[in-house]
Order: sequence, then C-alpha cells, then structure tokens
Amino acid sequence: MDIENSNSITPETGERTGCKKEGRFSPNAIAELEEIITHYPNKKAAMLPALWIAQREYGGYITPEAIREVASLLGRPKAEVEGVATFYSMYNFKPKGRHHLEVCTCLTCGCVGAYEVVRKLEEILGIHLGETTPDGEFTLSEVECLDWCEAATVIQVGNKYFGHVTKDNVEMVLEQLRDSDDHTPISLADDIVKILLPGREPKSNAG
Repeated sequence: MDIENSNSITPETGERTGCKKEGRFSPNAIAELEEIITHYPNKKAAMLPALWIAQREYGGYITPEAIREVASLLGRPKAEVEGVATFYSMYNFKPKGRHHLEVCTCLTCGCVGAYEVVRKLEEILGIHLGETTPDGEFTLSEVECLDWCEAATVIQVGNKYFGHVTKDNVEMVLEQLRDSDDHTPISLADDIVKILLPGREPKSNAG
C-alpha cells in the first residue's frame, strides 16, 4: 500500500487526498503508518495511531497542519480528524514544556497528598496548573486516574511514571528530570507508535 502517492478521490471530500503534499511526516513515519493500517479494516480505523505519529513528527503537539496531513493521508475530511483529536485529552494542541508533569489528583492520590504535591510543584516552579515555566522546561497539569493506585501519589512525565511522590521528595523528581533528555511528549508519542509495530519495544514507563 502506498498511502503517500496514491491518487484516489475520497467521496467524503471530493479531494485528491492521496496525492503527495508538503508535510512533516518523514518517509519512516509514512512507512510506519502504512504498516499500522494493515492491521485495521480501513484507513479511518487507524486515525488514533496516525495522530500519535503526527504528535511526534510535529514536535510534541498537534497543529492545524498536522490535522490536514493526517486527513490527507487517511482520506478523511479535516473536520472529522479534528473532531476525533479534540475528543481526547492525550493529544496536545499547544506546545508543552520539555517535561510535562501530569499529577494524578483522583481519589486515591488525592487522599494521600496529591494536592500537597501540586502546591509544592507550583511553589518550586513558580507556575500554576496549566502553565509552563518561562524556560520551557516544565508544564504542570492535573489528570484523571493513571491506574497505579498502589503507588499514589503518581506523576506521569512523558513515557515514565513516578510513584510514591510526596511534597517532601518531589524536588528530587524535578532534579532527575532536569538532567534528562528523556520522558518528553515526543518520546511518549514515539513509544505509543512502537507498541503498534511488531518487534519494536517501547521504553519502560515505571519508576
């Protein structure tokens, strides 16, 4: 299957959606998407993986250009791709910090001090929830359950989970991240893409 250079016209849009267009999907990204599509009944069904590839290729977030490129490659209307992408909180629509701190504040984590962790992070970083530090290093968010309740409080940073975080040890987490080029929004997207490709192992995410 050659999804980049096919010349079919989709009935949904009336456009030549398979023609080669300018975009940021590398040849390797195109090959990954082609392989992933073979595991689905049609191109439309591969929309979520295609958006993960786009998030990686576009630097960690989904731009209007990324929406257009995914729509073109899958032969779907742009409005449909945008509707799917905006339905999920896992896709970013603006740049995040190099490390995106997602603090679980659901029941279990909340009961053992999640909001104390949040307040400590706000104090250390000088930002509030939903904001990014001026140096672009950290974005701070609160999220729903991260499914590691026995390790509460849990913080997800890209493709890594930090468990048993407290207001007393959270600064150690920040120090570890400042010294690392891993666990970024881009590496998270790449790991999720690899899960869908046989023989390609993502990095461990627990720590």
